[in-house]
This record gives sequence, structure tokens and C-alpha cells, in this order.
Amino acid sequence: MESTPLATSVPPTALPDDLYCTLPASAASAAVQPIPTSIFRELPEPDVQILASGGLRIPAHSGILASISPVLEHVIDRPRKKRNAEKVISILGVPSDAVVSFVRFLYSSRCATEHLEKHGIHLLALSHVYMVPQLKAICTKDIAQRLTIESVVDVLQLARLCNASDLYLKCMKFVADHFKFVEKTEGWRFIQDHDPWLELDILQFIEETESRKQRNRRIRKERKLYLQLHEAMECLEHICSEGCTIVGPYNVEPKKEREPCAHYSTCHGLQLLIKHFATCKKRTNGQGCGRCKRMWQLLKLHSSICDHSDCCKVPLCRKFRSPPDDTEKMKRKDDAQWKMLVRKVVSAKAMSSLSLTSKKVSDMEDGKALANHCGIGSFRLQTVRRYR
Repeated sequence: MESTPLATSVPPTALPDDLYCTLPASAASAAVQPIPTSIFRELPEPDVQILASGGLRIPAHSGILASISPVLEHVIDRPRKKRNAEKVISILGVPSDAVVSFVRFLYSSRCATEHLEKHGIHLLALSHVYMVPQLKAICTKDIAQRLTIESVVDVLQLARLCNASDLYLKCMKFVADHFKFVEKTEGWRFIQDHDPWLELDILQFIEETESRKQRNRRIRKERKLYLQLHEAMECLEHICSEGCTIVGPYNVEPKKEREPCAHYSTCHGLQLLIKHFATCKKRTNGQGCGRCKRMWQLLKLHSSICDHSDCCKVPLCRKFRSPPDDTEKMKRKDDAQWKMLVRKVVSAKAMSSLSLTSKKVSDMEDGKALANHCGIGSFRLQTVRRYR
């Protein structure tokens, strides 16, 4: 980018008729959308020329260039060796058509789709070098939508050089999602030989992305487990207060044609577990089995999250809330983990409640109030003996 005397021996190449819109410099600097025709006016004679590749000379107006680009303003204001020499700004290293599109944007703040598709990479470089943020944003968005396996590595290098963080991140994600194909391209072999730091950044990004995906999968799996436990707590209250298909409280007559509840699979499995818990011979001998221990933990979990233990119909709810003796305190090595589990289930319950509609929330609150008003009843199985 130098201001050199204008050489008249090379005639200017023919330029497009719509190279620039005839509008004031102040309007051009503020224009992002198309300018209304009412404010167009005829521009004065060009006072500067832009020299592009192939000897193309583009007449331009220093006032408009300086108002859009601070870099061009600095070049224009730089003193010349000869006072009478004409101002020439050299923009080389990119195709002359890209320079024409760049100048057209400086005048109109618009860039046609076909120009972006053909010269998007070059326009991004020019917008960065000459500090034209509007054009840089347009090029970044367009290039990100046209990424391919063959071009993504080259675009990634350019995005890093042009400090286009959004485009750089999108390229990184694209490489991480299609790495098996990208590593076979010529661009990847080039950075392996000439840019090991970029190669290291890409590999680290892929590793972090995979770790993040594994962590998110683990979180989703844990959240699903907590939601299932919350659903089991609701089913336990439902079984103990209203009864379901095969298990219910002793003072509620079972209906012959009872319809399955909303969470039938969970509720049915919990009923089978309650029946086993009530009839297990190992539990009566003081030993217990794995299924009995699981039922015991569910009852204990309900007691930990129950808000109305004084009138709760779930068995052993108040027993678990009573202060433990010294022997039980010594056995509770996993007390912190248990408290964490309780907090997670309560949080899942809160999130589940927020996802319901206001009508469903109201119905749930009315149902709980009715169950609490009915008083305390001893719990027993409808098909087996009551456990004492």
C-alpha cells in the first residue's frame, strides 16, 4: 500500500457501470442497508486512483474512502514526494475483480451474493487489512455457511490471521465433526508440515470437545436417573394414599376395574417390589436381600424429601426422621453422598414441576391437600398380610 505517482502509460481497464453509488460521503459511511434514491447525487471528479492487479486503475474519491476505512485515510493523508503527483493507492496480492467488489462496497455498503461466493476469502482479507468491520461481518457469515472439507483448513488459517473469532470457532467445530475426512486433505498435510502450533490447537480442541460431549452425556444420564427416582417417589405416595392396580392401603377397597396410572411402568414395578418386601423371608430373619434393601432405600429417600411427614401415609416416614442413635451414626459413612442424592432428587422434582402447565400444577396441589386432609391410615398390601 504505497502512494506512487500515476503512470499514464498504462490505460485504465474498463470498469463496471454500477461500481459505486452516487451518494454523499457521510451517507456512505453510515449506510448498511440500500440507500434511497432520493439522497443520491452526482459525485465530483475522482481525486485518487486505486491500482489493482493486472494494471487495473479504479478512480475513487478520497473523502469516501477515508470516511469508511481509517487505514485508507492514513494512506491518503500521507505526504507525497511531489506536490503535484496524483494519489495512487496500490491494492495488490488479490484478484482485480475482488478489489472492484471491495471498492463497490465502500461506496454502497452492499455486496452481491455472487461476489461473496467468488471472492469471499479475498474480501475478508481486505476488510481486515483496511479495517472495514461491516464487510468483515458479512464475509465471515457467508464463508461460515460455505465451509467444505477441502477448504475448511485454509479458511481456519485465514480466520486466525484476520482475527475472525466467530469464523475460527465455526471452522474448529467443523474440523472436529469431520476430522476423519479433514485429515486426508492437502490442507491438513500442509499444517502438519508448516504449522504445528495450529495442528496442536486443533487436536486440543477436538479432545476438549469429546470430553465435553462425554460430560454432557453423563449429566443427562444422571438427570434421567434423578427424574426416575422422583417419579418413583410420586408413585410411592400414590400407592400408599390411593392404591393402584395390585397394592394399596388397607382401608381403601380395591376397584375391580381400576385404570393404570400415568406412570404405569414405574408404578407397577414399585408395587411388585412392595409385595416382595412384605413377604420376603430373609427380611423377616433380619438378613434381607438386595430387593429389600432397595425398597428400604426408597422409603428412606421418601422420608428425606417428604414435606408433610406428620400426616404422611407412606410407612416408616416418621421413623427415618427420628434422630439416629450412636450406632447408626457410626454406620453412616456415606452420609454426604446420601445428602447429595436427596438434593439432586429434590432439584429434579422442582425442574419437573416447572415443566408442567399451570393447570397441572394446580391439580397436583389440590390432590395433595385432599390426601393430607383424609387423615393417617396404616398401610398394607391388598393381596398379602399386613406387616407388623
